[in-house]
Amino acid sequence: MHTSTSRLTSLAARYTTWVRRQAATGPRHLRVAFEAELGFQSWWRRSCDHLDRNRQQAIHLAEALTAAVVALVLASSGALAAAHAGRDRVVVDRLAGASRPARLQALAPAPTTTSEPPAGAAGAPLAATAAAGAAAAAQPGPLPPPPAPPRSIPANRGALPVGKGMWIWQPDRTEGGNAAAIVARAKANGLTHLYVRTGDYRKGFIGGDFLNRILPAAHAAGLRVYAWDFPYLDNVGADINQALAAITYLTPDGHRVDGFVADIETTSEKVNINPGTATAYGSGLRKAVGPDYPLVACVPRPNPRLVNYPFAEVVASFDAIAPMVYWMHDDPALAITDVMARLAPFGKPVIPVGQAYDGGPEGGPPGVPPRAQLLEFMQAAEQAGAVGVSWWSWQHADQQAWDAVRDAPQFLLPPSPAVEPGQIRAYQTLLTSLGFAAARTGVWDPATVAAVQAYQRAARLPVSGIVDEETRATLFTPFPPPIRPQP
Repeated sequence: MHTSTSRLTSLAARYTTWVRRQAATGPRHLRVAFEAELGFQSWWRRSCDHLDRNRQQAIHLAEALTAAVVALVLASSGALAAAHAGRDRVVVDRLAGASRPARLQALAPAPTTTSEPPAGAAGAPLAATAAAGAAAAAQPGPLPPPPAPPRSIPANRGALPVGKGMWIWQPDRTEGGNAAAIVARAKANGLTHLYVRTGDYRKGFIGGDFLNRILPAAHAAGLRVYAWDFPYLDNVGADINQALAAITYLTPDGHRVDGFVADIETTSEKVNINPGTATAYGSGLRKAVGPDYPLVACVPRPNPRLVNYPFAEVVASFDAIAPMVYWMHDDPALAITDVMARLAPFGKPVIPVGQAYDGGPEGGPPGVPPRAQLLEFMQAAEQAGAVGVSWWSWQHADQQAWDAVRDAPQFLLPPSPAVEPGQIRAYQTLLTSLGFAAARTGVWDPATVAAVQAYQRAARLPVSGIVDEETRATLFTPFPPPIRPQP
C-alpha cells in the first residue's frame, strides 16, 4: 500500500508539472487540452474527498482516470487545432466544466423544448464518460452522484405584471427611500411587483440612483420592478430615448428593470396626444426594444366624455393596458366593470390602476377611499377579467388602504392547481407573456396544462402541468427581459 501510494504521488506530481508547463508554453493548438486536464484534476481532487472509506480503490481509479485523460488529450489534438483562432477559451471552459457565476447562471435563458443541461455543465458528461470507463476496469466503489443541473429561468419573452402592484412616484416619500423597508412592506402586503418612475420631462432619465438600490433588493425578494415614464409627445424621439434610458439601464451589480410602462395622458395634462403622435411613439418604442420586451400602456379611464383620446393607436404596440380607474363619486364596482367592457375589443390583458389617494383636491370625496370600496373594486375587477391590479400611489395610501390590499383574496396566485377563474387567467397571462401560450379562458384546460409543462421543461423542473411551489417560485423569479431591436 505504501509503495503504491508513493509511486502514484510521485507520478502525479511529475505529470501535473508537465501539464502546467505544456499549458503555458506548449504548442498553441494543444494548450486548450492541457488546460482542460488541469480543470479535470481539480474536479478529481474534490471527488476523492468522498472516497476516503476505500482509499485503495480511489488510487486504482485515479491511475485509470489519468491514463484515460492523457489518451483523450492526445486523441483530441487534431480536432483542437481548429479551435485556437478565438475559440480556445470557450472549449477550455466546456471541457473543464467551468460555469458562470451562480446569479448569472440562474438567469440564463433556456431552450423551451429541451431539458438538456446548460453549456456550463458540458464538462460533466466528459468526466462521467472517463470515470465510467475507468470504473469498469478498476471496479471501485460508487462515486458520489453528480450535482443536479442548475435551474434556469426561461427568458423567451419578458413577464407582464400580474397579481398586486403599487406605484412609486417620489422615492424619498416612499419609506424614506429605504429599499429594504420598501421590499419588506411590499412582501408583507402581498405585492408581486412595483412601478418606479424613471423620467422627468425637464431632467430626462432620473431613475438611476433609486434603481441601483431598489432593483437588487426587490429581485432578491422575487418582486418585479417596472419603470414608468410620462411622455409629452412634443418630441417623440426624445420621449423614446428617455424610455430606452430606463429600459437599458444596468445597475452596478447587473440588474435591469423587468418592463416598461408608458403613462400616456390627455391634452388636459399638456400631452400632445393624437393618432399620429401615439402611433409614432408606440411603434418607435416597440421597434427599439423588439417584439419580446414587455410594454404596458397606462391610459386614462375610458368614458363617453373622452371622445378625442386615440385609444386604438395608443395601445396598438403595447402588450397590456393599465387604465387609471379613479372612481371619485362613482361606484367603484360599476366603474371598473364599465372600463373592462370598453377595453375588451382590444383583446389585451387589462391591469387596472385603482384609487388609493385623496381625491378631494380633484373634486372627489375627501380622503383615501375607504376599505370597503377598495375591496369592492378588486372583487369587481377580477370578476370582469382583469389579470392584476395596482394602486396610485404608495406615498398616498393610508394604513387602512394597505390593509385592504393585503386582505383582499383577489389577485392572489397560490401554487397548486388554481381553482378560481381569476387566478387561472393571471397564470395564463403570465405564461403567455413568457412565451408559453395559454389563452385567457379562466379554465385550467389542456392548453394551459401543456403550457405549464412546456415551461417546466424549459426551466428544468419536474414536468407535471401543475403550478407547484417550485414552479410558482420560478415563474415569479425576475430575470432581464430580452431586448431585440428590430432593423
